[in-house]
Amino acid sequence: METLEISGVHKDYLLLVYQGEDKLFIPVEQLELVQKYVGAEGKAPKLNKLGGSEWKRVKTKVKASVQDIADDLIKLYAEREAEQGFAFSPDSDMQREFEDSFPYQETDDQLRSIKEIKKDMERIRPMDRLLVGDVGYGKTEVALRAAFKAMMDGKQVAFLVPTTILAQQHFETMKERFQGFPINVGLLSRFRTRKEQNETIKGLASGTIDIVVGTHRLLSKDVKYRDLGFLVVDEEQRFGVTHKEKNQTNQI
Repeated sequence: METLEISGVHKDYLLLVYQGEDKLFIPVEQLELVQKYVGAEGKAPKLNKLGGSEWKRVKTKVKASVQDIADDLIKLYAEREAEQGFAFSPDSDMQREFEDSFPYQETDDQLRSIKEIKKDMERIRPMDRLLVGDVGYGKTEVALRAAFKAMMDGKQVAFLVPTTILAQQHFETMKERFQGFPINVGLLSRFRTRKEQNETIKGLASGTIDIVVGTHRLLSKDVKYRDLGFLVVDEEQRFGVTHKEKNQTNQI
């Protein structure tokens, strides 16, 4: 923000810098015209020239690409509606033991969400559910209980997260939460050595790894699963549509 004096009047402006150090000052009363840029993590956006035509060409290209993606999604969801999924079994004794080991008291919202998700999982129709909650709501525990249910039926679980830090945090949580149960947890991120990543990939293909948490690395072509049956996307708003649907289309 900068304060400028124009015709003797002092006003605050938002300063936008374009390619070539061109500057545009936006009055604070027009800040609603400025939108947050959303792009790939760790990749700096390319600046355009002020008044140039390149940005307009990019928007036209993106609009056409979005239309193609929308057409593909319509086709994908139509096919999904027509297909039968895997109906998971009712809760086992081990499921109840796992849930009883939770060291905290569940909230009413948690219990309701868990019940609804399990009900969906036990249907023959493929599940596609969005879980929304504030920080501290306990969404991770809800996801882990659903994941445990899937693993009790012999299915593998993929837990997709947007950052390596979050992947490491979830990995540690899973190791602690699944301790004492026959669950093998894997991690795929840049925090792992090439040897560790290769071992995890082999474990997913052979079925020795039950649940894996990772970043976009999970979407790589060399990552194959023996029997993937449940996908969790954490902070899904930080992934592109093509990223999320790629895993659902190719693997499940």
